[in-house]
Amino acid sequence: MCYEYGAVAPLKQSGLCEDIAMIHRITWDKRIRRAEELLERNPSSSQVLTLHWQVLGLQQQMSESLASRAPSAEGASLLEQLDVDLALRWLPALLKVAQSHGPAKVAEQAAKFSAATGGDQRQMLLAFLDGGQSDNSYAPSAFFARVLFQTQAELLAWRLTAPPEHSEAFCPLCGSKPQLAILRPEGDGGKRHLACSLCLAEWEYRRIVCPACEEVDPLKLPRYSPEDPAAVRVDACDTCKSYLKSFDMTVDGRMVPEVDEMATVALDVWAVERGYHKIQLNLLGF
Repeated sequence: MCYEYGAVAPLKQSGLCEDIAMIHRITWDKRIRRAEELLERNPSSSQVLTLHWQVLGLQQQMSESLASRAPSAEGASLLEQLDVDLALRWLPALLKVAQSHGPAKVAEQAAKFSAATGGDQRQMLLAFLDGGQSDNSYAPSAFFARVLFQTQAELLAWRLTAPPEHSEAFCPLCGSKPQLAILRPEGDGGKRHLACSLCLAEWEYRRIVCPACEEVDPLKLPRYSPEDPAAVRVDACDTCKSYLKSFDMTVDGRMVPEVDEMATVALDVWAVERGYHKIQLNLLGF
């Protein structure tokens, strides 16, 4: 059964889910347009956003090439279906993008991986699948693995159904940590969802609780909301000193949270300077 990104109702079945191709085009066009808009509005973050915009373009090409690919054998988990050979096929193009548009550290790491043997490149990707995606310490190699596997993982997630009773802070489809929180309009207010750092799936989560340690005391869950952007805030926890960023779609419905996350690095700096650590660092280690 196929599901629209972020939706709870299944799309109509048709062959190898042609509906995914339509959702695919809408999703990627929306992300790329948003990245272009944010790039124009945030010159101070131009280096990060330029790389992200270039990466989105490459991921769109990858996704288009994989959209009609049949899922693996029934019963295989999402992580078990991630294909290292497919990732290796796209690695040279990603390394070229990183060398041309990435910050110095990313460009240097791209040059290093470009010079590595095929075996070493494969080992880097396998290490990520073998637990590296759950490691919150920033390893430059994780950037390349996450970009390549994220595209596959999202397409696979579209074909899966999350258990409706799932209420934990890890992704119900791939088990990864959340990257961010989203408040989506519902009734007269908003309902909180967490978004996966790998497959980008969303699932409902309690509003006043820390996803890292399950603290529920509001006095220990401080929030920081800047004047601009007003729809983005830091949700922190004084018990475990973790945080994630929350994107309020009831305030600004134009946001694309997985893209806007890259344009709000200043909030990550603010949180880290106050002793908090992010539940899951983003692609670039912020």
